[in-house]
Amino acid sequence: MEYRRAKVTGGTYFFTVVTHNRRPFLCEPDNISLLRDAFRYVMQNHPFKIEAIVILPEHLHCIWTLPDEDENFSTRWRLIKEYFSRRCAPEYCAKISTSRKKKQEKTVWQRRFWEHHIRDEKDFINHIEYIHYNPVKHGLVQSPKNWEYSSFSRYVKAGIYDLNWGTGEQRVFEVNVGCE
Repeated sequence: MEYRRAKVTGGTYFFTVVTHNRRPFLCEPDNISLLRDAFRYVMQNHPFKIEAIVILPEHLHCIWTLPDEDENFSTRWRLIKEYFSRRCAPEYCAKISTSRKKKQEKTVWQRRFWEHHIRDEKDFINHIEYIHYNPVKHGLVQSPKNWEYSSFSRYVKAGIYDLNWGTGEQRVFEVNVGCE
């Protein structure tokens, strides 16, 4: 069976990207900086808007909106992953054998990523809330405001969230919201 991605010109998408074997190294300060550099580098030639993002130790979630004339999120992810992989410290990379001439390949990321086309405003809001609540869901913090690798503070500054949103409550999301 062939996997087909939903591609919509100018679409808004939710993504989950996972490290190889879920190794927990993304939140190391050097790797956060490198990931930011990778996003900036790719956005120079392949623009998109990051609507929301959270970076966790072994995966990240984000929502992007592509330009009106563009549907190619796959190239953007390939370039981001390549940029990061080529520059990351060797201790974060697994060496695996590839089928091509039995070469060793440096592996940082799972080969694929999960994408979901955001269909409407409710879907958009549900996925933004999922992103911002994710560090609490994984037991990393008690409140979204305490996770520094997230767009949560941007939403607080914009008046979209109260600073204590998601604190002291368990958020439950519909089964079709988020994927890990």
